[in-house]
Amino acid sequence: MPNHKIVIENPKSTVVATYQAEERTETQYQSEAELEKALIQRLQGQAYEYLPLHTERDLISNLRTQMEKLNGISFNDAEWKRFYTTILADQNNGIVEKTQLIQEDHVQTFLFDNGEQKNIRIFDKKNVHNNSLQVINQYIPEGGNRDNRYDVTILVNGLPLVHVELKRRGVPIREAFNQINRYQRESFWSGTGLFQYVQIFIISNGTETKYYSNTTRFAHVKQNSGHQKPGQGKHTSNSFEFTSWWADERNAPITDLMDFTATFFAKHTLLNILAKYCIFTSEQLLMVMRPYQICATEKIINRIIIAHNYHWEGSIKAGGYIWHTTGSGKTLTSFKTARLATQLGFTDKVVFVVDRKDLDYQTMKEYDRFEKGATNSNSSSNILRRQLGSSAPQKKLVITTIQKLASMLKNKTFENEVKDITQKQIVFIFDECHRSQFGDMHTLITKKFRHYYIFGFTGTPIFAQNASTSGNPNLKTTTQAFGGDPDENGKPTRPLHTYTIVDAIRDRNVLPFRVEYISTMKEKKDIENQEVWSIDTDNALKDPRRIKLVTEYIIKHFNQKTKRNDKSFIINKLLNVNEVAASKKQGKVEEVKQLVRMTGFNSIFAVASIEYAKLYYNEFKRQDSGLKVAAIFSYGVNDEDDGTGMEDENNEDTNGMLPVDRDFLEAAIKDYNAMFGTNYDTSADKFQNYYKDVSLRMKNREIDLLIVVNMFLTGFDATTLNTLWVDKNLRMHGLLQAYSRTNRILNSIKAFGNIVCFRNLEKATNDAIALFGNKDACGLVLMKTYEEYYKGYEDDKGHHVKGYEELVELLRKFKPGAVIASEEEKKEFVRIFGALLRVLNILQAFDQFAGNELISERDMQDYLGMYNDIYQAVKNGDHDKEEIKEDLVFEMELVKQVEINIDYILALVKKYKDQNSKDRELTLQDIDRAIKSSPQMRDKKELIDAFIKSITPGSDVDDDWNTFVRMKMQEEINDIINTEHLKEAPARKFIHDSFDNGYVQTEGTGIADIMPPLNPFKKNAGREEKKAVILDKIKALFNRFYDLVGPSSSYDADNSSDRLYNLPEENELSMAAEPAPTSV
Repeated sequence: MPNHKIVIENPKSTVVATYQAEERTETQYQSEAELEKALIQRLQGQAYEYLPLHTERDLISNLRTQMEKLNGISFNDAEWKRFYTTILADQNNGIVEKTQLIQEDHVQTFLFDNGEQKNIRIFDKKNVHNNSLQVINQYIPEGGNRDNRYDVTILVNGLPLVHVELKRRGVPIREAFNQINRYQRESFWSGTGLFQYVQIFIISNGTETKYYSNTTRFAHVKQNSGHQKPGQGKHTSNSFEFTSWWADERNAPITDLMDFTATFFAKHTLLNILAKYCIFTSEQLLMVMRPYQICATEKIINRIIIAHNYHWEGSIKAGGYIWHTTGSGKTLTSFKTARLATQLGFTDKVVFVVDRKDLDYQTMKEYDRFEKGATNSNSSSNILRRQLGSSAPQKKLVITTIQKLASMLKNKTFENEVKDITQKQIVFIFDECHRSQFGDMHTLITKKFRHYYIFGFTGTPIFAQNASTSGNPNLKTTTQAFGGDPDENGKPTRPLHTYTIVDAIRDRNVLPFRVEYISTMKEKKDIENQEVWSIDTDNALKDPRRIKLVTEYIIKHFNQKTKRNDKSFIINKLLNVNEVAASKKQGKVEEVKQLVRMTGFNSIFAVASIEYAKLYYNEFKRQDSGLKVAAIFSYGVNDEDDGTGMEDENNEDTNGMLPVDRDFLEAAIKDYNAMFGTNYDTSADKFQNYYKDVSLRMKNREIDLLIVVNMFLTGFDATTLNTLWVDKNLRMHGLLQAYSRTNRILNSIKAFGNIVCFRNLEKATNDAIALFGNKDACGLVLMKTYEEYYKGYEDDKGHHVKGYEELVELLRKFKPGAVIASEEEKKEFVRIFGALLRVLNILQAFDQFAGNELISERDMQDYLGMYNDIYQAVKNGDHDKEEIKEDLVFEMELVKQVEINIDYILALVKKYKDQNSKDRELTLQDIDRAIKSSPQMRDKKELIDAFIKSITPGSDVDDDWNTFVRMKMQEEINDIINTEHLKEAPARKFIHDSFDNGYVQTEGTGIADIMPPLNPFKKNAGREEKKAVILDKIKALFNRFYDLVGPSSSYDADNSSDRLYNLPEENELSMAAEPAPTSV
C-alpha cells in the first residue's frame, strides 16, 4: 500500500498545512472492488472499526450499542424501541428533519421507564473525539423501489453520516454523483430511513475525489415521483457544479482517493467538519465548508486566542485579513467565524460589519437564526448602542453596517453614555474591507476601543499598486489597516489566508471570464494615463452615432450573449418582491418563493458617468428594443475618482444630485413603476426601496439589462447574471470586482462570465488579473479564443483538448438518425456528442461562429434524437445492468429545447397541409425528426400524430390545434376520473390548481380529497399504491399539456369547458412538474 507524507501539520488544524502525495502508477486499484478494499484497509489503519454488517437489523443493533456507549447508559428493550421510533426513526421525518437532528438538536431529552429524565447525545459536538467511527460496505437496503447495494459508509455513533460511492478508474466521477441521486430516489428512505441521516457524500474514481453535503447549495427539493411512503419526507436532487475538492492550506487539491482518505478522513478532520464546519441554513439546506473556508476560520480564531494570551488586543498584532476572491463564499466563512468567536470564553462581543447595501434579507435571516435580534436594519445607532451595551451572554453577536457604526462612534455622547463598552473584549469582522470607508472606520475603532481584535475579508486587497492617492497615508493598504502574518522580515504584511481567483477557477468554484473588445472608435495605443486620454476623447465617446451603434450591438447580440434561446432551467423565484423591498424593517417580511422555469440570463451595463447613463437609457427607449431596461445611480460620481473607475455611491440618498440628473432618474423610475406595478421615486425612503426592488428583480431575472454607473458593481450577487457590458474605464480592483458580478456558478449552461467591452481595457484586464492572481493567470482566468475552441488546444497540463472541428469529424462515423447497436459504440457516441454539446455551448457566444457551423440543422436534430434515445433507454432500463450506465454522463442540461417547440412543429404541420402527397412524406419525416430531438416534445408525439391525421384542406392549423389540444386534454381528464373512480369536483379542482401553480402536489389534503372510497375493513386498503397510480396519471397529463396550454387551462370555476386557451409565447416562463412553492 502506498505511503503518504504530511510535510507540516498543526494537530489542532482541520486542514493540513502542506501535503505531499507519493507517486503512484496508474494501474494500481484499477477496479471498483480493489478501490473499495484499499479504502477500507486505509480507514482501518486510521483507527476506524470495520463492521461486516449488511442489513438494517444489524445496523439498528449496532446503533443501540453505540448510543449506549456514547451516553454511558443502558436501554431496556421497551425504552430503546421508544427512543428509536420516536426520535431516531420517526416515520414523519425525512432528510431535512434528520439533518436538523444532527446539526442542531443533537441532544435529546428522554424519559426512562423508571421516571428518570436524561439528556441523550446523538452526536457530541463539544468533545468530538467522544464519537465513535466505524466503516461498513456493501450494505443492502430493504424495501426500496429497486435493489441497491451501497459501496462504503462511515457510521458515527452507529448512524450513517458519510457515504462513499466509488467508480473504477477512468469512469467520470459525475456518474458516481448520478448514482447517489438514484439511491436518494430509490432507497435511502427505505426501511426506517437511517440513510437519510447521511450528511456528506464522497464520490471518487480513485484518481479524482470530491465531496458535497446532502443538500448542496440551491438544491432542488423534489418529491419522490408520487411513490412516497409515509414519513419518507423530502429527498434532494443536487447539482454537480457545487461539489468540492479537498485541499491543503496552500489550496493544492488532494484528489487521489488514498491521499483524500489520509487527510479528509483523519478522525479529527472528519469529526471537526461534521461538528463545526457544516451550516444548516434558514432555507433548510446543509452547506459543508470548503477547505479554504475552514482554513480562514481557524486562522482568525487562532489569532484571537494567541492575541488574548499574549495581551496583544488593541494592537495590529490582534488582527489580520483574509484574501478570498469574490464569489468564493466569504459571507459563509465570516458567518461561521463569527459564530465560533462568540464561543470563546473571553470575548464579550463579536461585531460583524458590512456595507449597508450588502446587508440583505438573506444575510440578516441567517444571523438572526443563530442569535435572535443580532441584526437590525434600523438606521438609528441607538439600538446598536444597546446591543453593544448588553451584558446578556446570549447576545454576544451583533451585525451592523459600517454607516451605523460610524454614526455611533462619531456621536460626542458615545463614550459618556456607554463607557463600559470601550473596555470590553470586542472582535470586529469587516466584510469587503477593500472599500474606501474602512480607513476612516479603522481610525475610529482604534481611537474609541481599548481591547479590540480587528479582521477583514476581501476579494481584492488594496496594495501599493492599486491604492488611492487620497486619505490617510498610514491606512492606504489593507495590510496597514488590518495587519497579518509576518513576512520574511517579520513584518505583519501577509494575509492570514489566501484563495485567489486563480485558485477558485481551477477548483471550479467560480467561472472564468470571456472578454470581448468591441472597437467603436480608433484609439491611440499604449497610453498609460487613461484619465488624460478620456478627457481628450470624451466628446467622441458621447457622440450620438456611437451611442446608437453600441446600443444596436447590445440589442442585436443580447439573446446570444445571455443565452435566451438555450435550454431552460429552474430557479427559486421570489414572489413578493414589492412587500420585501418596501418593508421598513429589513428582514421582517417573510419571503415567499417558488421554483420557476426560465430560459437564459440577464445583464448589467456599466457606463462612465450619469451623463452616459442618460444617453444610453434614452437610446434603448428610442430603439424600442423589447428588453426590460432599468437604470439606477445616485449623486455625482467620479469627482474624486481613485483611478479604479469604481467610486462608492450612496444607495439611500439622492439629495446630492444635480436637479437635471434627479429629474431624469425620476422619469426612469416612473418607467420602472409602469413595468412592474410599483410606486417608487427619488425621495429618501422610496429610493432605498427602489434600490432593494431592483436588486431583488435582478436576482429573479425580471430585469433584462440594468444601466449603472457604479452601483451593483461590487458586493452584488445574482447567479442569473452572466453578461457585463462595459463603456467605462476600469482598472485594478474596480475592474475585477465589476467583472466578478458575472461569474457565479449556476448550472452547466452558464459556462463563463461574459464581458463585452466597448473600450480598450485589454491591458487593464491583464494587469488586474496579474495583480490579484499572478502574471501567468490570464490563461486560466480568461476563456480560450474562438480559434482554440473551434480547432482544439493544449491545456495547462499539456493534454490536447479536441475542438469543434475534430469532434464533428469524429461524429461523422455515426450516420445521422441511424440505430447504434453495440454498447461500446453507444458509449463512444455519447462521449463524442456530449463533448460537442459542451463546446457548442461556448462557441455560440462568439459572434464569428454564426455561419461556420459544420453540422446541418437536420443532421443535428437526428443526432439529438439518437442521443435522447440512448438516454431514455439507460434511464428506463434494467438497473441491475450497470455496464453501460456506469460509463455514461449525459449532458441533458445542454440539449437545446426552445428552438424545437410547438411553434416549430406547427410551422412544419402548416407546410405539410399545403403540400402534395409526394412532398408530405418528407415533411412527416422532418416532424418526426424534430420531435425526437427534443426531450420536451417526445411525450407529445402521439398527440401531434393524431392532430396531423385530423387536419383537412380547410383547416386553420393554429385555431384547430388549440381546439384539438383542449379537447384531448378534457378527454384525458375525464378518462382519469372515470377509470380511477375519483371524486369529480375535487379532482377537477386539483388538476386545475396543478396547472395554475405549475406543479403537481403529491402530499397534503388536495390529493387525499380526490381519492375514491376504499374498503374501510381492509388495513391501508392499498391506499398508497392507488395514490401512486393516480399521481402518475395526473403527472403524465401535466407534463404533456402544461407547456401547450399554460396555467389555469384545464378547469375553471364556471365549468366553461369550451373556453379556448392561448398558447404561451416562446420565451414565456413556464413551470415544470416540480415541488410545491416554498415559503422562506
